[in-house]
Amino acid sequence: MIIYLVGIDPSKTTIYIQSMIPEVAELTVFYSNLVTIARLERNPTVKTEIAQKREIFGESVTYGFLGYPVSQAADITAFEGKYIPVGEDQLPLIEQCREIVRKFNSIYGEVLVEPEAVLSSGKRIKGLDGNEKMGKSLGNAIYLSDSEEEITKKVMSAVTDPNRIKKDDLGNPDICMVAYYHNLFSTKEEIKTVCEECKAGKRGCVACKKQLAKNIIEELKPIREKRAYYEAHLEEVDNILIEGTKKAQEVAKQTMKKVKQAMKLDYFEK
Repeated sequence: MIIYLVGIDPSKTTIYIQSMIPEVAELTVFYSNLVTIARLERNPTVKTEIAQKREIFGESVTYGFLGYPVSQAADITAFEGKYIPVGEDQLPLIEQCREIVRKFNSIYGEVLVEPEAVLSSGKRIKGLDGNEKMGKSLGNAIYLSDSEEEITKKVMSAVTDPNRIKKDDLGNPDICMVAYYHNLFSTKEEIKTVCEECKAGKRGCVACKKQLAKNIIEELKPIREKRAYYEAHLEEVDNILIEGTKKAQEVAKQTMKKVKQAMKLDYFEK
C-alpha cells in the first residue's frame, strides 16, 4: 500500500507563505540571468504543461510560466533545501535547479547547497482517465479533501478495460485504471484476487470499483479528519503560518546575505 506523507507537524516542519518572503523573489531575479530561454523551453515538465494548456496560452506563453523552474530554484535554495521530495514528473525541475546552483557556484564560489530529489514508491500517479499524470487542471484527480461521496463518484467513473463489455468477459488488469489504483490502495491479497477474478471474468467492474472506493476512503480518513480539525480552528492555522513565515524569512535573509556578499552586492554591509 502507498504511504502518504501528508501529516506535516508544524513543530517539526516550517510552513510559510511564499509571497510574504521577498528574498525568494529577489533570488529569482538573480537566477534568471543564469538561465537561457532555450534551456527553459527544453525542460520536459514545462513543455508538457504548455502543451496541456495550449488552449489557454495559444502561442503566447508568459515568462512567469516559462520561468517557473527559476522561481522554484529560488524556493529551494533560499532555505538551503538539500533533500526535495517530489514526483517523478518534477525531476527535470530539480535538475534545472541543480544546474542553476552549479552555475552560480562556478561563478561566485561555493555558496549554494545543491539539492537532491527524493522519490517515493509512488513516483508518478496516473489520472483516473488513464492520463500519465493526475492533476487538478486535468480534472482526473482524487483530492485529499474529497468527501466519501466524491471519492466514490470519481472512482465509479474511472477508465477500465475498453474491451470488457459484460461481467463475464475476460478482462485485462494491465490496461485498467481501477486495477492500477488497487495496486496503490489495496492489500497484496486483494490485488491478487482482483486481478485473477478479472482475468477469469468472475468479477464485474462495478464490484471492483466499489471495493477500491472503500479502500481509498479508509486510507484517506485520517487526513480528512485532520483537515476538518484545522477548518474548525482557523486561528491555529493563522498562528502556524505567521510563526512559520517569520522563521523562514530569517533563514532566507541569511542566504541572501551570503549570495550578495559573493556577488559583491553588499554595498552598505560592514
